[in-house]
Amino acid sequence: YDREDRGLVLRQVLTLFLSVPYFFDQYFLSKSLFFCSCPQNLAVVLLRFIRTGVRCCLLRVSLRTLRILSRDKKVLGPLVTDSALLTLAKLAGLTSSDASDEANDPDSDFYDNIISSLAEAKVLQLMCGLIERVSSSVSCSSPSSLSVQFYELRLMFLMTALRPELSTQLKQEGGVSILTAALDSCLEIQWKDQYECALDPAAPPISLEASQRIVEILKILFNITFSTHRQEPSEDDAALYRHLVAILRLCLMKKCTLSEDTDELQGHTVNLLSALPLQCLDVLLTVPLAPDSEQCQGVNMDCVHTLLMFMERRLESGDKIKEKLTPILNLLTESCRAHRETRQYIRKHILPPLRDVSQRPEEGTTVKSRLIRLMTHLDTDLKHCAADLIFVLCKENVRRFVKYTGYGNAAGLLATRGLLGGQGSRTSNSDAQYSSDSDSDTEEYRLVKDRINPVTGRVEAEQPDPMEGMTEEEKEEEAKRLIMLFNKLSRDNIIQPMGVNSEGKLVPISGLRDNALNEEGKSESENDGEAEEEEKN
Repeated sequence: YDREDRGLVLRQVLTLFLSVPYFFDQYFLSKSLFFCSCPQNLAVVLLRFIRTGVRCCLLRVSLRTLRILSRDKKVLGPLVTDSALLTLAKLAGLTSSDASDEANDPDSDFYDNIISSLAEAKVLQLMCGLIERVSSSVSCSSPSSLSVQFYELRLMFLMTALRPELSTQLKQEGGVSILTAALDSCLEIQWKDQYECALDPAAPPISLEASQRIVEILKILFNITFSTHRQEPSEDDAALYRHLVAILRLCLMKKCTLSEDTDELQGHTVNLLSALPLQCLDVLLTVPLAPDSEQCQGVNMDCVHTLLMFMERRLESGDKIKEKLTPILNLLTESCRAHRETRQYIRKHILPPLRDVSQRPEEGTTVKSRLIRLMTHLDTDLKHCAADLIFVLCKENVRRFVKYTGYGNAAGLLATRGLLGGQGSRTSNSDAQYSSDSDSDTEEYRLVKDRINPVTGRVEAEQPDPMEGMTEEEKEEEAKRLIMLFNKLSRDNIIQPMGVNSEGKLVPISGLRDNALNEEGKSESENDGEAEEEEKN
């Protein structure tokens, strides 16, 4: 085939590969195949016909027919055998292995077929072929090669998502550098410095086709780098990751043709940034200041501002809130721990100085109130992410944290970290280094500070004294009655009285009493031993 024909054939083959997992919304297809009493047999015949070496025009029609047939779950059996996958891979130029006609049980489980076929059909050769094609397509920017590249990238993403060992193989064979070069090519980057991309405000937005390829590249990069976040990279890897972060900064700052595409691109960029080593993210802040740049103490905050706006949009969307919010909350939390200027800038936007304390902290439409509402969310991971961000913005100081959120909202994080008793201001495993600047109160806050309820975090209306007019004997009787009621509820296991131990964690009162008796007995025995030694001396 000539170059154009090969491109069309490859596009059809890869489209067929991609349509295999995505049959769920193709129910209508079974109604449109009334002309074929057994479409499964048609798929088998077409595969055998393709293996005979047909002409290009017939091959295109055959592949298009197979692509349509593959949307029906009942037809997938013949298409997920070793021989079928190798036949299609050979047509796509991804492998040179010959395929043999093998029988396969069409009634076996669909996903088992997919996974077992990938395991047994020499997928390592398929991955090597994909790596070579993606690498070569970076230098060839013809329209036909770019349209095919999307399908190559989508197939590579599916393979790395289904098979973790293929992610390892791709990373070992230089996948990060290859995909970074592909990302550079898609964005048509002009470099100003080693880790600085030129951002032209007058440049056209990213096209739909380019944004689709970029998203696939970001998803593959996440699959092969998600385990590097807590690792200490080598010098060469750190340079490679910093180069990648410089490109990711451009992904955050540039717009796509459609706003939905911009949000999707930024979402996948955030996911990848949260997977990279934290020390390599300083590239986001090292860009020189422009006249209209957001800044904090002379550090460029344009990228941080974009991340904040992205988080606000995700907070307002309310759809799939955990999947959409967890990555950005984690990224901002880690960035605030690592960079003092980032923490100060974000704190000004999320936790401004308290002035009006007539409302509960979780009431309202501000970013702070939305995050505080998430601190009592039913999903544990989400509420911990929201609480961690605010806790870090408070420099992991318990008193300041309670001041901004109220003790009721803060109790979950404090209990998890063993800080309910307020014994320490910060967690022992925190590596963050915070400055010693004070949290100065506003004049409005100081005027009502003594009237603020620490549990709700607001000024409560004065309530009448429930014991007003009662004698001392009546008060004592009421206290005894309440104690008896609590004892009854405790004996019936309706409630369990809890207390805070020396480590700041909630434990049953009975456990506290036993520990206190044991410590008292231990101290008495130590005192007796010391007294005996003094008598001997």
